[in-house]
Amino acid sequence: MFMNIDRGFTFSNIFTIILVLIMVQAIHGFMELEGLYCGKENCYDVLGVPRESSKSDIARAYRRLARKYHPDMHRSTEAKKKAEERFTQLATAYEILRDEESRADYDYMLDNPDEVYRHYYRYYRRRVAPKVDVRIVLAVTITVISVVQYWGAWSRYKAAVDYLVTVPKYRLKAVDIAKQEGLLNSSKKKDRRPKEVIKEEEEAILKKVLEEKVDIKGGYSKPSIKDILWIQLILLPYTIGAYIVWYFKWVWKFNICKEEFGEEEKFYLIRKKLKCNESQWNSIEEEEKLFYLKKELWKEENFKVWKKQKEDEMKAKLAENAKYKSYRRYMRNHGPGQITFED
Repeated sequence: MFMNIDRGFTFSNIFTIILVLIMVQAIHGFMELEGLYCGKENCYDVLGVPRESSKSDIARAYRRLARKYHPDMHRSTEAKKKAEERFTQLATAYEILRDEESRADYDYMLDNPDEVYRHYYRYYRRRVAPKVDVRIVLAVTITVISVVQYWGAWSRYKAAVDYLVTVPKYRLKAVDIAKQEGLLNSSKKKDRRPKEVIKEEEEAILKKVLEEKVDIKGGYSKPSIKDILWIQLILLPYTIGAYIVWYFKWVWKFNICKEEFGEEEKFYLIRKKLKCNESQWNSIEEEEKLFYLKKELWKEENFKVWKKQKEDEMKAKLAENAKYKSYRRYMRNHGPGQITFED
């Protein structure tokens, strides 16, 4: 007896809970759809047109109702407020129905009102998604990066030239070259221009001589159009193909055929062991490169010995450095990140 009552009570509760959940979901879906498109009203009914109306019929109906409900056509405050609300509804309905894709989404919602979450996705996808073609955005972005990259390279190069003019060794060489080529006027007494103007002209001449005669390498080298992002992307298939060909040649010559390394290959291996990129490697003086070559640093065992020697030399120099001694004393007494209350 009690078993039957308990079982019936349980089934009833389950049925009630399911019914409530369905009602809550329905109400929730209705309230969510209320914020989409024209809300509770039908966009076609707002404009007073049937669903099968053409775009021209929809536009004609909107213009007619927009003139009627335009806020400027009403004088009283209450009438103007109601007209503004109606005018906003008309504009919303027209924006939805005049676009073919948006209208198709709206018609789908009318035919499938139970697919709440899909309607939300379709609705906000149109508003959140960018209106501009992604390819155009990508092209503009690459162009901006290329311009900034090229401008930054020229700024670094100009800064390097400005610095070289202040270095006595390079400045004297530039002056000698400028005098030999007749770019500098040796007799300044005949020049009646202000001294500031003459000095600026001489500085410009010396900078031009340095730009032409001095080969600045590394991160401050003269920029090339081949280094900008656009050109690198255009040449990317060729670069990849050239690398693949080079890699297979390397494997064939030195791994399979066991040929001896040439000077170029030795320099390449040394650069890889030093972890230098091409720009950093180009900034190294030729004498230093030849020293690496003489030490045979492309060989792993030689490179390890040389690296250990450099580390020992660096430690010895730091041990003799007064500032480094003070730093080590502080770290030994106080430790990293400690807070003390010593006077």
